[in-house]
Amino acid sequence: MAKRDYYEVLGLRRNASAEEVKKAYRQMALKHHPDRNPGDKDAEEKFKEAAEAYSILIDTEKRSVYDRFGHDGLRGEGFQGFSGFDSSVFEDFEDILGNFFGFSFGDFFGGRERPRGRERRRGRDLALEVEISLEEAAAGVEKEIKLNRAELCPVCRGSKRKPGTPPAACPSCGGQGQVRYQQGFFTVARTCPRCQGQGEVVSQACETCEGRGHVKEKRTLRVRVPAGVDDGSRLRLVGEGEAGDEGMAAGDLYVVTRVRKHPFFERAERDLACQIDISFSQAALGARVEIPMLDGSDVLKIPAGTQSGDVFKVKGRGLPDIGGRRRGDVIVKVQVRTPASLSKEEKALLGKLAELRGEDIEAVDKSVIHRIKNFTH
Repeated sequence: MAKRDYYEVLGLRRNASAEEVKKAYRQMALKHHPDRNPGDKDAEEKFKEAAEAYSILIDTEKRSVYDRFGHDGLRGEGFQGFSGFDSSVFEDFEDILGNFFGFSFGDFFGGRERPRGRERRRGRDLALEVEISLEEAAAGVEKEIKLNRAELCPVCRGSKRKPGTPPAACPSCGGQGQVRYQQGFFTVARTCPRCQGQGEVVSQACETCEGRGHVKEKRTLRVRVPAGVDDGSRLRLVGEGEAGDEGMAAGDLYVVTRVRKHPFFERAERDLACQIDISFSQAALGARVEIPMLDGSDVLKIPAGTQSGDVFKVKGRGLPDIGGRRRGDVIVKVQVRTPASLSKEEKALLGKLAELRGEDIEAVDKSVIHRIKNFTH
């Protein structure tokens, strides 16, 4: 049976770019992969056909020969069909398809094997939360934290073996760290489940850690929380996580800050917002009002004629950024407080004020109606 045109196999124009070739092949491989079409010989053949087409069109020299002389030209160049192409053309594609299906392309097509060392792992990262006040977030604070983490066994130092006993080759993989099995028409290599890719097993387990290589230990650490942290900020303590396998680095510890809600201030990044009440007299005549700050207090000048809802700013009394180069402001919103009850003398004085301002308290106030009419016309 005559071979189909490679461009036709992948559904491409003859001037398709390398990226278009990769994209087209990926779509075909995902669609016709044997794992997705078990027992479907037609899909299996299309998968092989697409792989062969890709191996030619992605290679500049082979594609040039194919464009000029077709399949006969490739035979003249020594190309022997699907089983003869160099699987190294897939190395740049392995992360996409290899990870998707869980195999290595070098193993999948019987190509070159990458050297595999003992698969030891670094220590696991840990995370915990520490609660602080807004004042502590502004000034910085040192906190004591307690954690229970895995550390290297003090007897075997992570080898998992009883001291003085050598390791033994894994009987499942023969010390290779991999096992191979047939999947359809492919031979697939996977990490040995017994030795986890290390190629060796423990003949006599360490009695202290029971062959785990680690023991749980309770630790107390002091953590410096810098000024300017926010709720949810993460502090990284390198090497303070759990111990790794023998010879590997420990993980890191991430401390997440939780800032308690403040009874007076609302935080907006580096700025602080608050609201204060002032009397009618203070709003009308002006006043100096002492207000609390995170690190003491400050005096806010209220100008005469202040209206309820006016906003003022106290510069530089907010929160610092981490590093302390800049500091935010305190934003103060004032609310004019109307007295709920008045004495006879106070009522008389306010009545006199209304009279002096030409206000008739007893009459119907139509000023609101007039303002709305003027606004709408």
